[in-house]
Amino acid sequence: MTKAKVKILVEGYASADSGGHSCSTISLVRDEGLNIIIDPGTLPEQKILIDKLNEEGLSPSDINVVYITHSHMDHYRNIGMFPKAKTLDYWGWWESDVFSDYENSVTKNIKLIKTPGHSYDGTTMLVTTEEGTVAICGDVFWKENFPERDPFASNSGLLKQSRSEVLKLADFIIPGHGKMFHS
Repeated sequence: MTKAKVKILVEGYASADSGGHSCSTISLVRDEGLNIIIDPGTLPEQKILIDKLNEEGLSPSDINVVYITHSHMDHYRNIGMFPKAKTLDYWGWWESDVFSDYENSVTKNIKLIKTPGHSYDGTTMLVTTEEGTVAICGDVFWKENFPERDPFASNSGLLKQSRSEVLKLADFIIPGHGKMFHS
């Protein structure tokens, strides 16, 4: 069975260590004909993401799914760059102005789990790759080992449970604002 491919296009950064600037880590997942952008962020210029897509042989019109891990602006502001794409979030699928419920998996290699705590609508994408399972988890983790206590968490107890679940299910974690790390 062919496995999915995951690539970080833009490593995110948080306002705590960037002088007030914040952008999510922006990832690309490719599987079964889908080109999925995860958390298209708040880049200072959209050209940064366009150039990163070009390096992968893609343009914004080649993206057919945009997945949002949670509804904080620094993760979804650039969603409009992909007008042909369906959108997937906590609630389900959006295609233009039509909504449909989410069902178990996106492909054989991609599924979502609910991971509340940082926000009530947090989800994590679990992707089976040749190297192992990659969890793209938004702000369940901002970066490796940071923050220990999330000052913006809507529910610290649920966040602790979500972190534990992600660590149990994944070999690698792509956090909301940093580079991938081993779980």
